[in-house]
Amino acid sequence: MSSSTEYPPDAPAPAATPAEVRRVAVASLVGTSIEWYDFFIYGLAAVIVFRGQFFPGASPLAGTLAALGTFAVGFLARPIGGVVFGHLGDRIGRKRTLVTTLVSMGVATALIGVLPNFAQIGVAAPILLVLLRVVQGLAVGGEWGGAVLISVEHAPENRRGLYGSFPQLGVPIGLITSNLVFLVLAATLSDEQFTSWGWRIPFLVSAALVAVGLYVRLKVTESPEFVAAAAAAKAAPSMRLPIITVARDHWPQVLCGIGIFAGITTMGYMAATFAIQYGTATLGLPNTFMISAVLVAALLEIPLSLYFSSLSDRIGRHRMILFGAVSTGLVAIVFLPLLATAVPVVVFIAVVLGRTGAAPMYGPSAAVAAEAFPVEVRYSGASIGYQLGSVLGGALAPIIATLLLASSAGVWGVSVYLTFMVVLAGIGTVVAGRLQARTAAVPAA
Repeated sequence: MSSSTEYPPDAPAPAATPAEVRRVAVASLVGTSIEWYDFFIYGLAAVIVFRGQFFPGASPLAGTLAALGTFAVGFLARPIGGVVFGHLGDRIGRKRTLVTTLVSMGVATALIGVLPNFAQIGVAAPILLVLLRVVQGLAVGGEWGGAVLISVEHAPENRRGLYGSFPQLGVPIGLITSNLVFLVLAATLSDEQFTSWGWRIPFLVSAALVAVGLYVRLKVTESPEFVAAAAAAKAAPSMRLPIITVARDHWPQVLCGIGIFAGITTMGYMAATFAIQYGTATLGLPNTFMISAVLVAALLEIPLSLYFSSLSDRIGRHRMILFGAVSTGLVAIVFLPLLATAVPVVVFIAVVLGRTGAAPMYGPSAAVAAEAFPVEVRYSGASIGYQLGSVLGGALAPIIATLLLASSAGVWGVSVYLTFMVVLAGIGTVVAGRLQARTAAVPAA
């Protein structure tokens, strides 16, 4: 069990000081930023260089799908990571689990940086690439839940929307840093140098970043709510696994989380990973231009997410997410038609709208996911909903969009698909709000 101070089973969780709340939020932000930097540099490499490095004999379409497939594998591993690390987080603590996920991600990312390509070791190269991507997926699958919970559980109830958004900001910050590194390399290296060895540099940089992240993360205290819940569990131990409890008693909340995060991640990854691949391979726009567009969009996303998250603490977090579903739905309709014009300024606008349209949903969704579950199974429940939603959204959206564009459905077929996914987020939000209201109305035993 955690080395944190334990309390009597019937004692309320001690309130964290304002300074401690801020320190934990910043530590969560640093850790998740590093994790998402690692995760996103893989996505960038997959759409820019992995087709030639690891699938050289495939046709352009097959090679692109293969490269995107290795990207998707990381998403498929994320729910497993959510289960495994969710169990650890609910049993041994949020802090210790987060240290493990950070180290796992850093090691896997650094190894990708030294991985031989297909020309050097043949078919073993893509196999090893997939295995390391699985480790990345497992790590990020466990990271999100713990980072969100340790921030939300330290925060006062009326500020959970704001402080829960700090680990969420790790996604745009990771997107910014990963794109910035690739942008600098593209500007300083020739195409031949970048393709030959330059793409490895962002992966190797991860080792230094992880060392910084560990230093910061080891300084935080364990969640007060977890400490109190752990003391209660020690007095009245349960043999039931957290994931079993979630599946038996809280599956409606999990389904709501899947819907919400499927909608959020669909547009997020379409405007980040897919847009770069489509813009360069299909529209013939420069890599540097597309990366710059994503970079600007992610920069705008940070203050917008903080603003809407803070506002959600005043007007209601479910209401704010529903507003975001409407705004994102409007963007989903026009996103690919705008992108397909190939007019640089219009493409730029499409990418920015794609990333920022979901800002009202993105920040508050962390607190909503955390508050949907009891403390003793919260890590498992929140993680599973988020990670399964990310598989349905972020993992599959670029692949489905690529297939739809190659079919008779074309651009508008993709628009219908994207809009449908965002509608799922709105439905999940409405149902989640009703479930929470119903739970709050039930008198304590």
